[in-house]
Amino acid sequence: MEDDLQKKITEAIRNPKNMGEMKGADAIGTAGSADCGDLVRMWVKFKEQDGRKVIDQATFQSFGCETAIAVASLATELIKGKTAEEALKMSGQELAKDLGPLPPMKIHCTQLVEGALRSALGQPQKTAAPGEKSGSLLENFSQSSASGKVRVVPLNEPKKD
Repeated sequence: MEDDLQKKITEAIRNPKNMGEMKGADAIGTAGSADCGDLVRMWVKFKEQDGRKVIDQATFQSFGCETAIAVASLATELIKGKTAEEALKMSGQELAKDLGPLPPMKIHCTQLVEGALRSALGQPQKTAAPGEKSGSLLENFSQSSASGKVRVVPLNEPKKD
């Protein structure tokens, strides 16, 4: 990886923005890749602003490489103040633009973050009632996916040779 890109990723890892579960989220989405084993989960909370429902806060958890964490950190900042429709129009490349061009083997990281965001905004999930524990990303993936509590969006990635 290019030195400038590595510096930006290192800084994002040292000081990630909005990492962790969000209590009382309005929507939760998860995306994962069976090929690399990375998982990203996003929580989104909305507010009314100027007669529009906009994203007030977004947080994430990631079981993934440094690039996935850096992209998720940037994305949670970029979508603040946007409507769900505006955020859904953003591609993974747009969500990661502040990192600069990524090498081809790291593009899947942007797709994971985009997938988690689309999962949250396209299919809002039932959130925990006040006082009810929603569980961490690891706890939720340990449970049966048949429970309906977690929706994993697999990405169609080309097989690595």
